[in-house]
Amino acid sequence: MSDTRRSFLQTAAGVAAGITGTGTATAADAQVAQPAGQPLACKPFPPSEIQVPKMKFGKAEISRLICGVNAFYGFSHYNQILSTIMKEYNTQERVIDTLHQCNRYGINTYNFVMANRSVEDLKKFESQGGKMHLICQGGEDAAPLVKAVKPLAVYAQGEWVDRAFREGRMDSVKEWCKKVRDMGTMVGVGSHKPEVLELAEEKGFDTDFYAGCVYNRTRSRDEWEKVLGGEQVEMQNDCYLRSDPPRMYKVMRAIKKPCFAFKVMAAGRIGNPEPAFRGAYKSIKPIDGVFIGMFPRVKDEMQENAALVQRLLSRA
Repeated sequence: MSDTRRSFLQTAAGVAAGITGTGTATAADAQVAQPAGQPLACKPFPPSEIQVPKMKFGKAEISRLICGVNAFYGFSHYNQILSTIMKEYNTQERVIDTLHQCNRYGINTYNFVMANRSVEDLKKFESQGGKMHLICQGGEDAAPLVKAVKPLAVYAQGEWVDRAFREGRMDSVKEWCKKVRDMGTMVGVGSHKPEVLELAEEKGFDTDFYAGCVYNRTRSRDEWEKVLGGEQVEMQNDCYLRSDPPRMYKVMRAIKKPCFAFKVMAAGRIGNPEPAFRGAYKSIKPIDGVFIGMFPRVKDEMQENAALVQRLLSRA
């Protein structure tokens, strides 16, 4: 095998593993681990000694590490191969087991979206005693989502917010916030662009919080050419610049309302999570949180991520 091909396969394996932490499992945690090929427990587990710290959000107390949804339903933001692997791996049984494992480590909040069988999976998880506060990504019509799952909070999903910004239609997002407020849930705006969050706050959008992708992956082709000095990129919507996160974190710190950072691991492109997690929690406010996808195909990411966040925040 050539060095180039070996390097590629090693990189692909690292991406498929997703986000991995550096915590150490206790003996009790080890007893919960499921041997390969064995049925999953799909039931609540006793609490671990590892617990993610909490923060106040509205009337709820939520974990500062929030379970992401993308990996569950094949939204890898990498390529179609990895997306297919994620979708095939994450049967309903595995999604539910992952959510129960999150609860075990004090992760009590889920960045939910209506996609594929997500509502069905959530309902079955809840029927087994699982509990999650839902911070949902809402489309242009959020009414079906609110009716289906009765979330704690809904934010305007970043993809369509960024399109509205690019097309000069931010008034439609402002009206969306008013409509969702009338549905009786907390309201937020999401974006991949720091300037969008700044604009929403400056213009007095009716919001309780914001969600920001720390990498600006919705630049237009012209914007990418400007940033890269005329160069063009493949897969322009999934390119990640190291200079992006500080810009988003600066805006999040300046906004007094709670903010949630996502894609802090550059959608699995960062191999070692500790610097990314440390940078995120050091850069955001104590009332802010982080959305992280869980894909435990190779490692117990729920335990590792929880242990890492517990250690970082206890030091802080």
